[in-house]
This record gives sequence, C-alpha cells and structure tokens, in this order.
Amino acid sequence: MGKKGRDTRVKRQMAPSFWKIKRKEGRFILNTRAGPHSKKSAYPLGIILRDILRVADTMYECDKIVKSGNIRIDGIIVRDVGHAVGLMDTIELVPSTQSFRMVPKDSEILVPVDIPDNEKAIKLLKVVHKSTLNPKLYQYGFHDGKTFRNDQKFSVGDTCLVTLPTKPVINHIKFEKGCTALIIRGENAGRIGKVEDIREGIFSLPRRALISFGDKSIELPVETVLAVGLEQPMIKVN
Repeated sequence: MGKKGRDTRVKRQMAPSFWKIKRKEGRFILNTRAGPHSKKSAYPLGIILRDILRVADTMYECDKIVKSGNIRIDGIIVRDVGHAVGLMDTIELVPSTQSFRMVPKDSEILVPVDIPDNEKAIKLLKVVHKSTLNPKLYQYGFHDGKTFRNDQKFSVGDTCLVTLPTKPVINHIKFEKGCTALIIRGENAGRIGKVEDIREGIFSLPRRALISFGDKSIELPVETVLAVGLEQPMIKVN
C-alpha cells in the first residue's frame, strides 16, 4: 500500500547542517513541511521555538502553543509546528509581544534577532521572478514564495520593502552599483557591504556582484546577495 501524507520527521544526521540541534540526542527530529521556503534553507517552526528561542521544553508543548494561536509568522497566525520559517520571516510571540526576524549572522544562514515593535509588520522581499501580464501590469514572485501583481516596474534581483500581511510596497531598493547589500549564504553570511560592481555572467560563470567591506572585496553570485538599502539597511538585518 502506498504511503499517504508527508514525512513528519527526518533523521537528525540528515537534517540540514545549519540547524542548531543535538545530532546524537535521538534518532529522529521534526521535518519541515513543504511551504514558502525550501526545506534546505528553512527551519520548522517547532525547532525554532524549542531548540533556538527555548520558549518550550518539548515538542508537545510547542504544538500546544502553536495550535492555541499564539504564534504569528509575517503577521498571520500559524498552527503547524512544521511550518517552514526562512530568510527575513518575522516571528511574533503573541502573549509576550516579542518579535524576531530570521537573518544570516556570523556565517550562519538563519538566526533569529530581536526587532522593535515598529518593524514586525514590515519585511524585505527579493524579486526572483517577473512576468509581464500586459504593458502596464506585472506579476512578481519573491524569495519566500509570495506573489503579487503591480503596475510598478521592478527588476529580478531588486528588493521590495512591504507591509505585512497585505504586502503593499512601501519602498523599493534597486540592485545596482552603490547599494548596500547583505550576504545571505556562504562563509561570509551576515556581512553587510557595498556593491562595487555587477558583472554579467558567461557560459561557465553566473552573474556576479563585487562586494566591499572596508579594505576587503569579494566576488559572489548575485543569488547569495540581498539589497537592503542605499547608504544603510532600511530595517534591522543583523
């Protein structure tokens, strides 16, 4: 008989390497449900609550908290401990009014950082897809799976500052020379620098950005870089 439903657990040794979990404490751990982020670049909500934020001691307690409607992700109540939480997602603990944003930090691709109340309803979204519906209307797809239609013209690689959960664009950061960028993957994840140049890709190399940090410059694929502002980040990202 065929299997029904998704795998709700994964072997600890097979979990993504960036998960901050005890690899030898048990054989299995909660798996990430298919959703807005790739399983390879997201945490299950339950793991964040129990192992990182430590608001609960057991997954049973996490499940009770989540199903009681006490957790909001990007302004929407989530009731599944397997919900995928990824880059720039906002986690709000409703009873305590604490809010966190998932960002890269100190070479780790996802770390929750405390944010002020006035930032819990805004989010940076990177444009990863664009379709022209008619000469005056475009459909955009973002790094977290969100989509919307807009008459404003953005380019793939640009970043939009939106309000949550309705997603109206309140600002736009063009990915170009001179903007401030955040490295989101790799050994430099979490570092913020200036885009000195953008080099077009060739057959054997992807499109690349030259990022400078003081007296040091590195060249990275544009997929690993997120524009976060002009002179400085528009919101707290580190």
